[in-house]
Amino acid sequence: MHIRAARPDDIDALVAFDEVAQRDARRVESIRTRVHAGECFVAEREGRPVGYGVLTYSFYGNGMIEMVYVAAAHRRSGVGRALMEFLEGLCATPKLFTSTNLSNKPMQLLLAKLGYTLSGYIENLDPGDPELVYFKRLGKPGG
Repeated sequence: MHIRAARPDDIDALVAFDEVAQRDARRVESIRTRVHAGECFVAEREGRPVGYGVLTYSFYGNGMIEMVYVAAAHRRSGVGRALMEFLEGLCATPKLFTSTNLSNKPMQLLLAKLGYTLSGYIENLDPGDPELVYFKRLGKPGG
């Protein structure tokens, strides 16, 4: 597997396997915006995108993994973990946050394995499915 910065010519492939993007124009625009901003990174197998992750610094100046999405056929095969570890390595701040829905048990298990701790939750983003916010202190100065 190879992880690299996403390019504009990746956008169609990312949208094609992102089930939310297939029905939500806002998600497509978010992918496009993040790719053009240099905040989106693609995991490839055999030269084909199989997942992507987004790292920003929009959460009070701290690193925030806003999205990790893996194509259905490649889930539970290490792609999500590889993306998370890659983004952790890129993160320029000592504090790194991410979030997932209460219903997303596989992501919660991955976050626990990677040493993230629950920091809180946000109601009312997705009806009946609170967003759990996680935190990890990285071995970087300043935090």
